[in-house]
Amino acid sequence: DPHRLFEDTSAAAAPPPAAAYAPQAAFLPDPVSSFAAAYGSSLATQGKELVDRNIDRFIPVTKLKYYFAVDTVYVSRKLGLLLFPFLHQDWQVQYQQDTPVAPRFDVNAPDLYIPVMAFITYILVAGLALGTQNRFSPDLLGLQASSALAWLIVEVLAILLSLYLVTVNTDLSTIDLVAFSGYKYVGMIVGLLAGLLFGKMGYYLLLSWCCVTIFVFTIRTLRLKILSEAAAEGVLVQSAKNQLRMYLTMAVAGLQPLIMYWLTFHLVH
Repeated sequence: DPHRLFEDTSAAAAPPPAAAYAPQAAFLPDPVSSFAAAYGSSLATQGKELVDRNIDRFIPVTKLKYYFAVDTVYVSRKLGLLLFPFLHQDWQVQYQQDTPVAPRFDVNAPDLYIPVMAFITYILVAGLALGTQNRFSPDLLGLQASSALAWLIVEVLAILLSLYLVTVNTDLSTIDLVAFSGYKYVGMIVGLLAGLLFGKMGYYLLLSWCCVTIFVFTIRTLRLKILSEAAAEGVLVQSAKNQLRMYLTMAVAGLQPLIMYWLTFHLVH
């Protein structure tokens, strides 16, 4: 066309064939990509084995499984033992091949399920008590939880130090002490609920009962642990060292009611 001003370039600008847009997966050859995938899987497997091999150094998972091996029957019997320990006669922990049996088979065995659940329930009941008094706030509830946890840690550390100073040869572990120290939260919950339902009079009556029961429970439980060496020798209080161990047992038991009252009295009005 002699009057055309511009040359037609539409054919030159046509898109290239679809083959030009081959998938980018072909950037790496198949053998190389397969090797990379296999190497990554091998690293993940080695990392898992390393974690499984060293986790017990920091978190005794195997031991913790023992303390949570409970069932409904055990929990109900243990709660009954904590609230009514006077009728119980045999306080000896049962062993099988030098290993204590799981808590679900022995009501005398310490566990962590009840202390952990009781601690959480105590915090919830404390929040409820603060709410009924128009004093609830997340900061105050957090302070209540951290205070209870701090007292528990201080108590366990103080008992460990006392056992070391008195040179008590016992099979009590730190987890055992946490369990025994955590049982008092059951009585604290009972006292707080009584205070919510019946006022101060109900709080003092029920908390006093729970203080007596936790004192008896702790005495009868720990004396078999702390005085185990003396009991094996056939002498319990004939020497000054054994008397010191008995005083330590009574001090630990007497500390439970004091902490129970300290952590609950300000929640009841």
